Amino acid sequence: MSIPAETRTPPGPIDDRAGLPALGPEGTALLRLLDETFESWGVSAGARVMTLPPLLPTADLARLDYYDNFPHQAVVVAPLDLERRESAPFCCETGCFPCDALQPAALGLPSASCYGVYLHHQGQTVPSDTLVTVVGWCFRKEERYEHLRRQLGFRMREIVALGSKEHAQRHLETFGEKITAFAEALDLPLRKEAACDPFYDRGGSKALMQRLAPVKHEFLFGDLAISSVNTHRNFFGDRCSITLADTGGPVFTSCVAFGLERWLSALTQRHGGWEAAAEAVARARSVL
Repeated sequence: MSIPAETRTPPGPIDDRAGLPALGPEGTALLRLLDETFESWGVSAGARVMTLPPLLPTADLARLDYYDNFPHQAVVVAPLDLERRESAPFCCETGCFPCDALQPAALGLPSASCYGVYLHHQGQTVPSDTLVTVVGWCFRKEERYEHLRRQLGFRMREIVALGSKEHAQRHLETFGEKITAFAEALDLPLRKEAACDPFYDRGGSKALMQRLAPVKHEFLFGDLAISSVNTHRNFFGDRCSITLADTGGPVFTSCVAFGLERWLSALTQRHGGWEAAAEAVARARSVL
């Protein structure tokens, strides 16, 4: 079935309102400079650099309670059902394929890079001081989208610790201090605030523990969280059967996350443009 020429959408830039903005050369260069900076922090600490798949099985994400904890952010992927496509064609008016034209959605687009790290290590035994760093495309359904601040698709660099409880805690302290020092060198005022991620049943004893000792702290520029430090205790170690080499018990995990486009938003707002922001990052890198 062909689409009449008069109803075809003309080519043009992707609409920012869809949460899918493009970056030009200046923005791309700054994003790469920031990512190289954060990756180097992880590598200097002993992290292995990994590349993980952009899609994850929904069955695995469901096992991690992802669709119970973050249903409002979830985005899933379904291939076309070629046998049913003719009876349920693409709709030019809505710009969508109807559900009847799709196969079941067995793949999900993760909202954070670290999920792939835990799933990659499932069933493995690891040293008590394991570190991994990854960067990946992440996806979050939002009520509204704002250029670089809130996007449907964005990039997140993470440095992930797997190992002993002490290792996971020390990881957060070390990189929390790095973020603070980097922000000061950038003349970027950030404040650190406790946040709440629903990793646990809100009514259970673990939820009470989370309120007493928050599992997540965010670094905010104004009202925008651009980085976070997160501890999951032994949640992912238990769910993914990742064990410690020395004790055989489930690993503790923690992660440090950098929303790269959000850093771009904060830096350009603070310094007035791409060139000034890039110069600020170069100066900060030279003194740290």
